[in-house]
Amino acid sequence: MTRTLLSVLALASLLVVVLPAPPALALDEAERLWLVGEQASADGLHALARRVLERFIAEYPSDSRRPSATLLVGRARLALGDADQALDAFRRFRAMAPPAQRLEGRFWEAEALYRVKRFAEARAGYDEVMRRDAASPLAPDAAYGLALCELELRRPEAAVKAFRDLITTWPEHPQAPSGAFYLAQALFDLKRYADALPVLSGFATKYPKHRLAPDAQYLLGSTRLATGDREAGVDDLKAFVAAYPSHPQAPAARQAITATLAKHGTKTQQQSAYTQLIQQSPRHSTMPARLRVGSGSHRTRRPRGGDSARSSPTIRWPIRPPSSSRERRSSGRAGRMPRFRPRRPLRAPMMRSAPRRSCWRASRS
Repeated sequence: MTRTLLSVLALASLLVVVLPAPPALALDEAERLWLVGEQASADGLHALARRVLERFIAEYPSDSRRPSATLLVGRARLALGDADQALDAFRRFRAMAPPAQRLEGRFWEAEALYRVKRFAEARAGYDEVMRRDAASPLAPDAAYGLALCELELRRPEAAVKAFRDLITTWPEHPQAPSGAFYLAQALFDLKRYADALPVLSGFATKYPKHRLAPDAQYLLGSTRLATGDREAGVDDLKAFVAAYPSHPQAPAARQAITATLAKHGTKTQQQSAYTQLIQQSPRHSTMPARLRVGSGSHRTRRPRGGDSARSSPTIRWPIRPPSSSRERRSSGRAGRMPRFRPRRPLRAPMMRSAPRRSCWRASRS
């Protein structure tokens, strides 16, 4: 009797070990996909995160982590340049997410709209984020996005206000240096040179290693030339060319230096400047009599009315393209300027619904 009982117990134990347990295995697979996708997203492995989390959503549609996975899929698509598909994911996230998380979905929806160049809609999204929760961790990024949309919509006055609010309210935010540069750029567009100078003059000291430091140096020299401070402007442009000789705006800086010295420099500076102009434009090789050595007529005549705006060198905006057809024709003769597009690195603020907060680090530069 005892031997029979032992045999039955042994058989039962064997069956427990051998028979599979589908529910437990299914839960383990869902957990594995979620952890892999979440960590891949935190590490910037966007292609892997997208592939794994899309599979997670398709195979486990009733999982409670589906909204968070949908948001991560949208962010991965956005990072990979698929803004249209990202926009779809963010809108689906907003439809299924709890009310506390929908504001984050609205922010990322605005990010996707910005990348597909639907700037008016993106601006509305950023504005909604700021109006609904000005103390949100998303508010500084939303303020920066709203200001960029104002630039894209050709509303420089509104852009000036938005950028100034950003750098005043969040001076230590990672986007504050870019906001300061674009503020100065908008002020330059509006010919408010006196307002742009304080922003630009301290840029190199406050943000010496920022990616826009060379552009700020070039814009500082151009702004000073526009105000009539030719000596300081030429010095700034010379420092810019010496520090960044291969910068895309270095040829324009050299041309501005040469043109300024040719018009307002000493006799020696004018002769040297005209020689450089001949080298840059060999078609115009006839030297005016006032610049010839020994001609005795080396003084530059001032136009009637004194040192008016007409006598100052023409400053071409280094970033924004010409707007009118006349400006486009003139820029074609003097060298075409690159099309303006504010660089917009991908952001990744904290996602409060994620179970592992440490994985959500900011990924934008």
